[in-house]
Amino acid sequence: MTARRTGLREQKKQATRQALREAALRLALERGPDNVRVDDIAEAAGVSPRTYNNYFSSREEAIVAAVTAERESRVAAAIAARPDGVRLADAVADAVVEQYTDPGTRQGDALVLITTRPALREAFVDAAARVEEPLTDAIAARICDRDRDAARVLAASVAAAIRIALDRWTSGTAGAPAVPGGLVVPSGPLPDLLRAALAPLAPALNAAEERAAARD
Repeated sequence: MTARRTGLREQKKQATRQALREAALRLALERGPDNVRVDDIAEAAGVSPRTYNNYFSSREEAIVAAVTAERESRVAAAIAARPDGVRLADAVADAVVEQYTDPGTRQGDALVLITTRPALREAFVDAAARVEEPLTDAIAARICDRDRDAARVLAASVAAAIRIALDRWTSGTAGAPAVPGGLVVPSGPLPDLLRAALAPLAPALNAAEERAAARD
């Protein structure tokens, strides 16, 4: 019974988070982000401003969450789904590129909004930090790291590399011309930037995997 109550409570929290981020993006697209207050988002989602603050620290974070939602867990799941024969560094790079360039996470109008507003660009880049915790679990499972310290260090390094790539990708959007359809062209292909940022971490990721294999 307790487990059921916990499950229902978690479902309610997830539904509230989803309602808030969807309301934030909808209002930002309708009014422009500068004309949207936290109180407006909370009212549109049917919750109090106090409840809003339990989920997001700013309107920018909520708007960006509408685009990046669940991406962190999908990265971890994609790593876990890679066959055992795939090196850890390749599994991480492939999973990151796949999930960060999935068209489903780059909703046209929302991406234009984010990449053309400095505060939203910053929040979009900073959101990469949230990949660290699920990535720690995924890496720990691959290297059988019992104290998790090595997995945490590697995951933090991957999160930093993603942030650097996203920062470079969005850095050229301010004042950049739009292509037909209104989409601003970011600075360079994102898959290439992600792989370049992750490349220096490959030796450390593979070495951790090799040490785990040697212990077995």
